Amino acid sequence: MVHIGNDWDTLLAEEFKKDYYLRLREFLKREYFGATVYPPMGDIFNALRYTSYADCRVVLLGQDPYHGRGQAHGLCFSVKEGVPFPPSLQNIFKELHDELGVNPPKSGELVGWAKQGVLLLNTTLTVREGQPQSHKGQGWEILTDKIISLLNEKETPIVFLLWGGNARSKKSLITNPRHLILECAHPSPLSAYNGFFGCGHFVKTNAFLREHELPEIDWARINA
Repeated sequence: MVHIGNDWDTLLAEEFKKDYYLRLREFLKREYFGATVYPPMGDIFNALRYTSYADCRVVLLGQDPYHGRGQAHGLCFSVKEGVPFPPSLQNIFKELHDELGVNPPKSGELVGWAKQGVLLLNTTLTVREGQPQSHKGQGWEILTDKIISLLNEKETPIVFLLWGGNARSKKSLITNPRHLILECAHPSPLSAYNGFFGCGHFVKTNAFLREHELPEIDWARINA
C-alpha cells in the first residue's frame, strides 16, 4: 500500500493497516481526484524516504504543507528548487546566518539536511490548494504522533526542534530523557520576533550531538 524504501516500512506496516489510515486513504483518493492537493501524491512520504529511522538525529516538526502551487514536496519548510522562499523559510535562513554565518542558498530545497538525518516532518502531510489546515483532523496526526513516539523510543539521542504552538503541542510525546527538546516561537513573520530569532537552535543542536559523540549537522549543506 505504502512503500517508503527503508526501515520505516517495517516500523509502520501495522499502522498502515489500521482503520483510521484506511479511512484517511479513502479521503485522500477523493481529495486528489476532486481538488488540487499538495504535495503531489508521490511526494507525501518524502520526509521518511530521505531520513530513515536509523539515521535520524534531529526532528524538525512543521504543521501542514505549503498550500501554494509548486511549493510543497513532502519536507516541512522546504520548497522545490526555483520556487521563491516563503516568509518562514526566509526567517529560518536569517537565523542560520545570524548563528553560523551561513548565507542563504540558491534553492530552498532542504534535501541536504534531510540526507544528514534531519527528519523534516509535518504533523499533517497533505493540504488543499489555498486552504491551510484543510486536511487537519483526517487521521494524519495519528500517524505522525506514532512516528514521533517511535523516535522517542530510540536509544540514540535525538534533538527535537519544536517551533511554534503546533509543534510544541507534541512535547508530551517526547518522554525519553536521553533526547533534547528545543522549543521556541514559529519562524513565521507573525511570531519570529517573539523568540525564534536568537533561539540559537542550530548551534545548540550540534553542541548536543557533539557531546554525545554523534556526527554534527552541516547546516551549510542545505541542498543535496
